[in-house]
Amino acid sequence: MKDWISNQGELSGQILGFAGNVLLALTIFFIGKWVARRVVDIGKRVALERGLEKTVGGFLSNIIYIALLAMVIIAAMSQLGVPTASFIAILGAAGLAIGLALQGSLSNFASGVLLVTFQPCKIGDYIEAGGASGTVTDITVFSTTLVTPDQRTITVPNSSVLSGPIVNYSTSPSRRLDLAIGVSYDADIESVKTLLRDVVEADERVLKAHPVQIGINELADSSMQFTVRPWVSSGDYLNLKFDLHEKIKNAFDAAGISIPYPQMDINVTNTGNSQ
Repeated sequence: MKDWISNQGELSGQILGFAGNVLLALTIFFIGKWVARRVVDIGKRVALERGLEKTVGGFLSNIIYIALLAMVIIAAMSQLGVPTASFIAILGAAGLAIGLALQGSLSNFASGVLLVTFQPCKIGDYIEAGGASGTVTDITVFSTTLVTPDQRTITVPNSSVLSGPIVNYSTSPSRRLDLAIGVSYDADIESVKTLLRDVVEADERVLKAHPVQIGINELADSSMQFTVRPWVSSGDYLNLKFDLHEKIKNAFDAAGISIPYPQMDINVTNTGNSQ
């Protein structure tokens, strides 16, 4: 009877000890995770204040956070009595197997490193890449986040970003605006060119450092296709495009110049063979 009571006491003590270790391990994990996030945030803020580029800072902070979180997990497992050396060996073997199975993720990681190293785009740039376009808001270990002008968030794998051309609209402070204007064949060419130049050059957003190019780009089926090419600051591109189309239409209406729609002339010839 005494042995049974003694065994029960030892079992209860083991259960309580294990429960305490589990509680301590969970405490280590959650507190360690919070500390890791705080350390990364503080380090990122200090690095940005000292001039580190925002894109590089964000990417490095992701890597450092993952490394710190792995250390926290190992510490928590150690508290549970798991041999850390064996655990690290098992983790390495599992990592190799997972890496072979997730080659796409490794490709995304490598692409992320290349994006941060060579910086064909950075946070704040408006780009077209991977079949999407938008402003870059974040470049993480595996993906790049874009926000479109209508506030849709698009997450593009880093490998997709690098797999094709990257069109970066933010590298230059100015852009050329190409307008295609169809004008009736009845209109006087020089009068149309003068009117177009007056309308475009009257807008203060058109950069005076670059001459405005105006000419006939195509003699289409129903109209003469004029091309108008002013230069504008990148931030004014879309607004100026919308405004110039409206101003040109109003100026044409006032001058009696028509913008024709597609039409077809049909000529019927009487051959005189009817019975």
